[in-house]
Amino acid sequence: MKYRTIGTDPAHRREVSVLALGAMLFGSRTDEETAFAVLDRYVEAGGTFIDTSDNYAFWADGGQGGQSEELLGRWRRSRGIGDEIVIATKLGARPLAPGTSYVDNAEGLSAKVIRESAERSRERLGVDKLDLLYAHIEDHTVPLAETVEGFASLVAEGTVGLLGVSNHAVWRVERARAHASAAGLPGYEVLQYEHSYLRPRTDIPGDLFPDGTLGAAGPDLLGYLRAEPALTLVAYSPLLKGTYTHPERPLLPGYDHPGTPARLTALREVARETGATVNQVVLAWQLGGALPIIPLVGVSSVAQLEENLAAVELELTPDQRARLDGAH
Repeated sequence: MKYRTIGTDPAHRREVSVLALGAMLFGSRTDEETAFAVLDRYVEAGGTFIDTSDNYAFWADGGQGGQSEELLGRWRRSRGIGDEIVIATKLGARPLAPGTSYVDNAEGLSAKVIRESAERSRERLGVDKLDLLYAHIEDHTVPLAETVEGFASLVAEGTVGLLGVSNHAVWRVERARAHASAAGLPGYEVLQYEHSYLRPRTDIPGDLFPDGTLGAAGPDLLGYLRAEPALTLVAYSPLLKGTYTHPERPLLPGYDHPGTPARLTALREVARETGATVNQVVLAWQLGGALPIIPLVGVSSVAQLEENLAAVELELTPDQRARLDGAH
């Protein structure tokens, strides 16, 4: 395993494995025995960075979520896991009632919600301090300053370490960070967005994003990373839910556009040259690039995890990387 540092404050920054493990479906669609086996193997391989959320996975049973955090809490206790493993969680998108969702009934990002939801997450995970806490989705009903100050108060109290943000417009991320900086408060340092080798269309509207998705890393976000080297991108869905390994499946709507075939061709050529799987090339491309990216992989078996772990040691040549980057 390889490692990188997230965060800048010596009091809170952490060294984490360059491959993060997503626990979204643990405790719901992925049963406890399988989830524990995956977690055990991940830690055995040197993995130290696990991702969850307080709303995972509410859609599995029509509830409000919490199953993933609860399972991770049971796993921590049963294995004697301490602060050597960094567990990141999120708040803001938990449905306020069963049968609803984050689109129509999200908990939001008020100071009251931030405090109460973070406390519930700590209880479910069985930790005194949340290593990394994200604002999961935007909340336009609450002043940005209230959200920034609500998160910062938890850092000041020692119940949260690092702060992150996911699925926000880049201008709102910058505005929040500017407010925190001006007030002498900790701000967002870890950004979590969908990012893969195939380039997304960001103009397709959805229920949560009427003007086009804010959840995928587009040129504005990647440019922001280049300008702010202290930030880290945690890339969710790097393997696009099996898109690369199941060419018979239709492409996800956001990736079905004229630029995709050339990139798939380049990807498959490099996979053949390296003897690696296409998935491994995607992860190696992210891991070895110029931007600070940590792929966040979700798996449902130890075998899938093993494939992803092997990508950490895959080194692409400058020529291979140039061909991958240049395909469009």
